[in-house]
Amino acid sequence: MFALALRNLLRQKSRTAITALAITAGVVALILSGGFVQDIFTQLAEASIHSRTGHLQLFRQGFYDAGSRSPEKYLIDKPEEVRHAILQHAEVSDVLARIQFAGLLNNGHTDWPVIGEGVESDKEARLGSYLIIREGRQLRDTDAQGILLGEGVAKSLKLKPGDHVTLLANAAEGALNSLDFEVIGVFQSISKDFDARAVRIALPAAQELLGTSKVNALVVSLHHTHDTDAIGAQLQQQLGKSGYEIKTWVELNDFYEKTVKLYQQQFGVLQFIILVMVLLSVANSINMSVFERLGEFGTMMALGNRSGHVFRLILVESGLLGLGSALLGVILGLGLALLISAIGIPMPPPPNANVSYTGHILIIPAVLAKAYVVGIVATVMGALLPALHVSRTPVIEALRANV
Repeated sequence: MFALALRNLLRQKSRTAITALAITAGVVALILSGGFVQDIFTQLAEASIHSRTGHLQLFRQGFYDAGSRSPEKYLIDKPEEVRHAILQHAEVSDVLARIQFAGLLNNGHTDWPVIGEGVESDKEARLGSYLIIREGRQLRDTDAQGILLGEGVAKSLKLKPGDHVTLLANAAEGALNSLDFEVIGVFQSISKDFDARAVRIALPAAQELLGTSKVNALVVSLHHTHDTDAIGAQLQQQLGKSGYEIKTWVELNDFYEKTVKLYQQQFGVLQFIILVMVLLSVANSINMSVFERLGEFGTMMALGNRSGHVFRLILVESGLLGLGSALLGVILGLGLALLISAIGIPMPPPPNANVSYTGHILIIPAVLAKAYVVGIVATVMGALLPALHVSRTPVIEALRANV
């Protein structure tokens, strides 16, 4: 039956080519769209991790929910001991201490409310590979009185590198404290809202400003992003009993989860449309081919072949066509993905961001497998009704098609 089905496909060259083209185009479309959407997810994830949050963050229990209102109540007492415990995991690349606060930034004329972070400057520079320095340079450990401004803050206060500002904040005991800083640079992260309010200063300067030697967050950087959930669960089990909570970068970036859900729904609709188009194209082509050969099938049944044999023959022909066409679609999809990725796709900034990027087509084994299976299944499904109709056609009526 396989040999006969293959001969029939080769004999009907034009019909076979038309059907194969529809299947191949559908498979290529699924591979390119799937790889493009996965690239969006990957780039958005890495930008979130390497511009702000790291892979994991450790806080005192309750800080994530209420710490923004009273950060002084959720300070980590012995950060070095906790840091040492986290670094025992081989998957961990580094651990960075941060202290967060709210304050007012004054340029000599205007006060501007800001969200401040005291950071380990050199470590943050290594983590923040997606943090764009628009003016000046990165903050360094040697910049004891240096300050890094979000782009929105710099524009609002008309500040540039070299300018001097005063930062006011409430100390841990409640007293108002202030320090003078020199603007070192202006940064741009993935979040426009964050840039409109954020400033960064060296950790020792922040601790002096707030009158404490403690921190309220430890940022964990991993060697590989895919280890996030596993290490997060291990650290929660290890340190949760000591009153700490672990948050992953996904939990810290609500925007990412919403974006992924949006694109997944859109991609699901796109997949459904492509499947329907392939199914209709294949069904139409196979339907025409089968009914053109109705007399041939009538002759087969007149010679003793049962209707079930004819039904299976049509499905085997369609299956072989689907296998070959889907394989060709995978090969062409891979080639186009590599070519498009080499050129790059200029992309506008995503919502709530002002940084454009270059898109690519990622080669995802699961997407390739899914596209291949969809190509085959759509071809076989498209042949079901024509095959069923022909197999149920009376022999005499089928033979009339030869006249």
